[in-house]
Amino acid sequence: MAFPLFDLAGRRALVTGSGQGIGFAIAEGLAAHGASVLVNGRSAEKLAGAVRALRDKGYSAQAAPFDVTDGAAAAQMVAVIEAETGPIDILVNNAGMQFRAPLEDYPTEKWDELLRTNVSSVFHVSRAVARPMIARGRGKIINIASVQSELARTGIAPYTATKGAVRNLTRGMSADWAKYGLQINAIAPGYFKTPLNQALVEDPDFTAWLEKRTPAGRWGEVGELVGAAVFLAGDASSFVNGHTLYVDGGMSTSV
Repeated sequence: MAFPLFDLAGRRALVTGSGQGIGFAIAEGLAAHGASVLVNGRSAEKLAGAVRALRDKGYSAQAAPFDVTDGAAAAQMVAVIEAETGPIDILVNNAGMQFRAPLEDYPTEKWDELLRTNVSSVFHVSRAVARPMIARGRGKIINIASVQSELARTGIAPYTATKGAVRNLTRGMSADWAKYGLQINAIAPGYFKTPLNQALVEDPDFTAWLEKRTPAGRWGEVGELVGAAVFLAGDASSFVNGHTLYVDGGMSTSV
């Protein structure tokens, strides 16, 4: 192989929230580089479609349905996968949600749901996967942060808070687990065309603002996150730890 540092053959990757959007693109990218992928989500229909699409391309894929916000369910599923399928070598914590509202009117229940989905899920699944990784002395954990880990925008203060937490949780995981041979890093996407952002994509005023605000002058395409994911999942990043890699067209670097 021309690039063995990016070869994921023989490795198993669990990608949360991978029935569509960024999660599916990353799962497909890891599979294209040789990994066997476990597709996670709560919708059986979306998972079945995602697994079918991956298998139709000749990739190794299976569904791993569980609620990432439920710590007991995460621990149980990880134990089943490790016992019946094999070790999880790579974890991508991608599951997330968004809810937009003025901060002064933000519903308490949505705040709680955001914390569970965007932050607690990363803790629950990472802890479950890290335990056997620590015992083996190796493993890769990739958390999906956001350009909002660094920046803020009106109407999404709670989301910004959760993604800032993901960035610092990534650092904390590295501080605790790097000594065991694990590499824990984050990818921080800018604005990408995804189902989560569909309302913004269809808003011509927002798109005009985005194109002006982003040095690259456009929305990102989900496939453009694959290179970062493969880098952080493979041997090329063996001494990269606690880092957040911004894939944002330059948005976080300019005013």
